[in-house]
Amino acid sequence: MTHVAQDASHPTRRTALTGLVGGAGLMLAAGCTASGTTTAQGPAPRPSDSATGSTGAATPGATPGVMTLFKDPSFNFSGLWALGAAGFSGSEVGEVLTAVNTINKAGLSAQTYVETFRKLGDQLLEAPEDSRPDRQTRRFRALRAAQYYAQALFFVLGSDSPDSEEQLYRAGRGAWDTFCKLCDPAPVTTSVPYGTTPLPVWLFRPDDSGERRPTVILTNGSDGQNVDMWAYGVSAALERGWNALVYDGPGQGQLLFVNRVVFTPRWETVVTPLVDWLVARPDVDADRIALTGLSMAGDLAPRAAAFEKRIAALVAMPGCLEPWLGFPSEIRKVLTPDKAETNTIWNKKVVPELPAAAAATMKKRFEPFSVPAMLAAREGKVFTDFYTPAKRIEALTITDIVDRITMPTLVLDYEYEQFYPGQPRRMFDKLTSPKDYVKLTAATGAQLHCSPMAPQQHSDVVFDWLQETLPRH
Repeated sequence: MTHVAQDASHPTRRTALTGLVGGAGLMLAAGCTASGTTTAQGPAPRPSDSATGSTGAATPGATPGVMTLFKDPSFNFSGLWALGAAGFSGSEVGEVLTAVNTINKAGLSAQTYVETFRKLGDQLLEAPEDSRPDRQTRRFRALRAAQYYAQALFFVLGSDSPDSEEQLYRAGRGAWDTFCKLCDPAPVTTSVPYGTTPLPVWLFRPDDSGERRPTVILTNGSDGQNVDMWAYGVSAALERGWNALVYDGPGQGQLLFVNRVVFTPRWETVVTPLVDWLVARPDVDADRIALTGLSMAGDLAPRAAAFEKRIAALVAMPGCLEPWLGFPSEIRKVLTPDKAETNTIWNKKVVPELPAAAAATMKKRFEPFSVPAMLAAREGKVFTDFYTPAKRIEALTITDIVDRITMPTLVLDYEYEQFYPGQPRRMFDKLTSPKDYVKLTAATGAQLHCSPMAPQQHSDVVFDWLQETLPRH
């Protein structure tokens, strides 16, 4: 790490729509008020990076600066995500590359991608007839199965069987739960009150001694699954003597796919019950509770921290002020102040021009914000009410709330950030609390939204900062 000083084209609608990509779940001077910024050694940020929300991944062709598993950037990003999880036993390099070869040989499509990774998950949960795998073998086979089911789930709405989405989610959830039950100790599982639909939680602990420990609440993004939290926080926390809380919030996991509860812009109403539950536990140090937010949760976690003052440290991965800017400008222009006008434009002018791949992307990106959109997608249809979910996404904007954050905050950024370019720096500049900024770069393979090829580096940066910010008493 090296400390450094702070420092026109007009595509047609069809060109812009063709370039749509999905998210992934998808994209230090700690404690000082006048903080410096940190970046991994490597090339300077691209001049084109800005706060406009334009996405580098929308450019046709392979993803810049990385190995090419698939020619399509969206599939390539997901493949890299699966490959990177191997660093925490969340995948196997040989399994992923074999799946990549199988998909490319059959012809890359949502259908071949879903079929291949679903089959891989099924195989891992079926014990070979001629062997009796021990506890650890079964445990990590289940973890890898959860990853492969998540890979299939991400693209299922573009496949020939979009109606299998809930079934595929349940398969991944079942693999995750199997993994958790085989952990030693197994995470504490319960449901934390939240409105009429409780939040499922998993509290991982290094041991069951009851020792009071610092605890990190790990917040997922708009389309990630619980298995992602293993590589982006749980494993690293346990290795360092921390507890780690994983949960499904509205718009995520069980609450979305089963309970049909969509995202809320008031994420403090989600985090506060979690903090209430944690501080009541004797094995949690109530003075050292940290909150992280991955991908779009780089918006959700800061929103919660602005109101929930019991959070002692915050990490935005990456910092995000306006998730709506993660959508191409041609899509954002559809939204007008009038619902009827907006939906007429959407249904009469946009949907008829949507290429199949772009339609699948829109279904995926809008389903966490609209139950009707999700149900239509499961029937192979494009949703007709654009206005309602678009306004929900727009309402996630926290530009005027960031200055309410008082706890030390780490803002992560990534070279070639596809979804929120420029937003991490904007968040950092708006923060008035003790703050630090780190940009992960291509020099060490940590580029792209959420560093899909380098979750180990990612976790090292986050937990080095957390341990310095919240030292042991």
